[in-house]
Amino acid sequence: MFNRIRRLRQVAAIASISSLVAGCGVLSSDSTEEKGPIVVGTTAAPSTLDPAASWDSSWELFRNIYQTLLSYPSGSTAPEPDAAENCQFTDSSNTKYKCELREGLKFSDGHDLDAQAVKYSIDRIRKIKVNGGPAGLLGSLDRVQVLNGREIVFHLNKADATFPFVLATPAMSIVDPDDYPADRLREDNGVVGSGPYTLETYDEGEKAELVKYDGYQGNAERKNDAVTIRYFQDSPTMVGALRDKELDVAFRGLAAEDIVDLQADDDDELQLIEGSGTEINYLVFNPKDPMAGKTAVRKAVAQVVDRAAIAHKVYKDTVEPLYSMVPKGLTGHTTGFFDDYGDPSASKARKILTEAGISTPVPLNLWYTSDRYGSATKGEFEELKSQLEESGLFKITLKSRPWKTYVTGYQNGEYPVFGRGWFPDFPDADNFIAPFVGKQNALGTPYVTPKITETLLPSSRAQSDRANVVKDFEEAQSILVNDARLIPLWQGRQYVAASAEISGAERALDPSTIMLVGELSRKTSW
Repeated sequence: MFNRIRRLRQVAAIASISSLVAGCGVLSSDSTEEKGPIVVGTTAAPSTLDPAASWDSSWELFRNIYQTLLSYPSGSTAPEPDAAENCQFTDSSNTKYKCELREGLKFSDGHDLDAQAVKYSIDRIRKIKVNGGPAGLLGSLDRVQVLNGREIVFHLNKADATFPFVLATPAMSIVDPDDYPADRLREDNGVVGSGPYTLETYDEGEKAELVKYDGYQGNAERKNDAVTIRYFQDSPTMVGALRDKELDVAFRGLAAEDIVDLQADDDDELQLIEGSGTEINYLVFNPKDPMAGKTAVRKAVAQVVDRAAIAHKVYKDTVEPLYSMVPKGLTGHTTGFFDDYGDPSASKARKILTEAGISTPVPLNLWYTSDRYGSATKGEFEELKSQLEESGLFKITLKSRPWKTYVTGYQNGEYPVFGRGWFPDFPDADNFIAPFVGKQNALGTPYVTPKITETLLPSSRAQSDRANVVKDFEEAQSILVNDARLIPLWQGRQYVAASAEISGAERALDPSTIMLVGELSRKTSW
């Protein structure tokens, strides 16, 4: 019968990864006997190969070809040293964080990876300061100090207990100063890193061929010698390639229909791994737009949207409705949008608009990306259009672009309302609020909210014990609900489909749901 593994990840202040329930011998031998590279399919192609430019799912590739000071080895519940030998706060105020590098680290081109290279990489992110890029993660960093060839100290401008999590994100990948300009992005498709694999070849939007890097020193497991990642435009084509044995693994972008079909499948040559996840999907409103910039319009949209219908009709219950920007399972999660708005109601929305003196129907352009989050995205926005227009209060125009041009568009403030997905940088409520607020954020749309950025986030970051931050995050989310600049829609689960002969897929997702391809191998016995 169809071989299915259900992996339940219990997520707390820091996500933990639970053990597996397996059937039909899926977790037998972990032998690494190869039949060529393991081939992984995904619909999330990188938007860039330069870490200084990316705050998106380009990280999926980065984690496997670059190295960071800390990372999440398989099964880890918190960041652990990777390029570093050890890291720790050296003061009681959580403002000085010191790391000592492993001895003898080398980049794939043979150059030394030392403390100066780490400083260069971090300073470069802040100097280039790409709009919507990872510089927004470094708001608490004052300066980077090199003590000697292997020791480096991060001086923070305020207490930040989440800083180790930031250093563990692929955005903080260490690059070779000789190959990456200090004041601009690298323009070719070359990569020089020190991660578990080297990027042998790269065809943009098509595939990336990874080969094990023999000089790697770190905590990542590598149970294969080579992995090829293929990029697809849609889930049906990707799953078709899996069924035709052109792929060994399909991940990121599996459509609801394909997941349901795989769950009901009778094919004993395939397996489906399911896990709880912290992926979220949400709408962003541009405050500079004549209509989207009106609070009453945003609140009326929030009052009409039927999340349960989206989850059921479009995603076949492979996702669940979300009523706060912080997903279920993390400390600080609330149901603020449900508490304030209740069930969808056109009459309540009409009252909101009438009291604000806004004539109906309100014209709005809703934008979505055509090739990033899976083929169901189009259906999701068609359902949103239907819901909003059936209320009689809105006239919706849908527009879409491929991801690379879509990113440029929202960073330039072109879209009145647009959809985004978010896979966490790290599993903490902070990472579902901080990236979206402030003058420089991951959305390229300034969101000035001093109470959150100047009071609540600093207060929460002073707490090493993340169980003590609930009140701060509850208040922050109350502000988000009242502003309605961001409207959460759903929270996803994680699914990986794989050939039955592949082992390790259940261990390949780190707490931020990035795939560690080194965990994948082929079984040789049953």
